[in-house]
Amino acid sequence: MMTARLRIWLEIFFVSLRLGLTSFGGPVAHLGYFRNEYVKRRKWLDEHSYADIVALCQFLPGPASSQVGISIGMIRGGIVGGIISWIGFTLPSVVMLILFAYLFISGDFINEGLLHGLKIVAVAVVAQAVIEMGRKLTPDRTRITIAIVAASITLLYPTALGQILLIIAAGFLGYRLFLNGEKPKLNEMELTLNKKTGIIAILLFFALLIGLPVLRSAYPSMGISMFDTFYRVGSIVFGGGHVVLPLLEREVVPTGWLSDEAFLTGYGAAQAVPGPLFTFASYLGTMILGWKGAIIATVAIFLPSFLLVMGVLPFWNSIRKYTAIQAALMGVNAAVVGILLAALYHPIWTSSIKTTTDFILGLVAFTLLVFWKLPPWIVVLFAGASGYVISII
Repeated sequence: MMTARLRIWLEIFFVSLRLGLTSFGGPVAHLGYFRNEYVKRRKWLDEHSYADIVALCQFLPGPASSQVGISIGMIRGGIVGGIISWIGFTLPSVVMLILFAYLFISGDFINEGLLHGLKIVAVAVVAQAVIEMGRKLTPDRTRITIAIVAASITLLYPTALGQILLIIAAGFLGYRLFLNGEKPKLNEMELTLNKKTGIIAILLFFALLIGLPVLRSAYPSMGISMFDTFYRVGSIVFGGGHVVLPLLEREVVPTGWLSDEAFLTGYGAAQAVPGPLFTFASYLGTMILGWKGAIIATVAIFLPSFLLVMGVLPFWNSIRKYTAIQAALMGVNAAVVGILLAALYHPIWTSSIKTTTDFILGLVAFTLLVFWKLPPWIVVLFAGASGYVISII
């Protein structure tokens, strides 16, 4: 039994580590990479379960892509599986940004053509996800219309609050339109987590949110102050990595923990590495308190996400079975496809496809993914190398 469990944990770690090494392009691109690996290739969960998890994580504060990875790790291997999944996906960018901090150099030394090629491959990955998720989650014109409207609203009002309200509205619309219709057959998401564990996780989340400022006042130290700061930021951020940057700037620059120049240097480095942008905290922690600070900042900023996922997931598995919830999720999942479609255009397409050559490289990467069925990490290496070669020609 233990040998089988250990085998599962090792599989989770190495799969998530490979994703952490190759997942460029930001949170939406990460969801495309995850879907390709966990749904299509390994079949750890089906398309509807994956879309349900994505929809759930859109409601929670914190980095949505990391929360999706943690959720899948928990479904596959319990709490330990969730921790291992997070470590594997996060570790590469954490190590890179710690090294950036110790060297205190920006990402400018990395060839710009290489980085541009890595951004282009994100276009192919997200395009593949939009097309294939759209086939299953928007199979009729009603849900296609919901997806197109959601994409349009997302592009016109690109805010975290707007996205949350959009998902709520899509859920209500799904409930009204699909309550009496045929529902998709949902596979059981097997969980070793029970509701008691979920309740404890939620209580711990709020206990830390309330208790850390008190502890900081009673026992002032840099370590406790940092943990309180990064935990609080990780608890209140909706909208992903880019939203966390101004909040962190207000916490670390005016307090004198970091200069504005050092902050901007780290921001440039964070854009150059794969994995979640929340690992920018690893750079900041290193600049403030060395490698110990990196550990404190990284754990603190991701801990709220982990506790929320662990708290909500056991209840979600039961809630999603209700007919009314299934109807609402049909609308929500259509909106998620629309949100991905909007992100495919902006910021992914608009920041990556600048020239005819860029479009050709993106088209080749898409062909290799969709028709040649090459693993994403190979396509990532190809696009990066192609971008480098193009830049020096």
